[in-house]
Amino acid sequence: MPAALLLLFFAIGLLSGVLQRANSLFAEPVFSQLTILTSDGVRHDFMVEVADDPQARARGLMFRRSLDANRGMLFDFEHNTEVQMWMKNTYISLDMLFLLENGTIHRIERNTEPHSLRVISSFGKVRGVLELPAGSASALGLKPGDTVLHDMFAH
Repeated sequence: MPAALLLLFFAIGLLSGVLQRANSLFAEPVFSQLTILTSDGVRHDFMVEVADDPQARARGLMFRRSLDANRGMLFDFEHNTEVQMWMKNTYISLDMLFLLENGTIHRIERNTEPHSLRVISSFGKVRGVLELPAGSASALGLKPGDTVLHDMFAH
């Protein structure tokens, strides 16, 4: 096979990979229903994006300029693991809810600092993290022990 033809195939493959990555960065998010059930029986409904692959988890809510009150992002780590998050390239303050494998809120980090490189730890093994607009946890009276209902968790 001539070298020019090999170079053409290589360039097409490279361009295809670049276009796929760009498409994943700018694709419209897909939302799913999530409910938080407080210990006193109050339900709070959200529409969340699910970050369930390494690229989506790495990107998270970076570069977003806003997040509506009833929206969020649910990180699915697929198994129980110690999680460490940060706010690099994140323009909006968030509440991070660290979730056990059954959807129970393990810990809440409130009002995170945008662009911070400070590591925010789960302080124990968790299945996922729910990010909501800063102040949501306090406004809704959320606390550890409350339950997140979503297809990701076995109930």
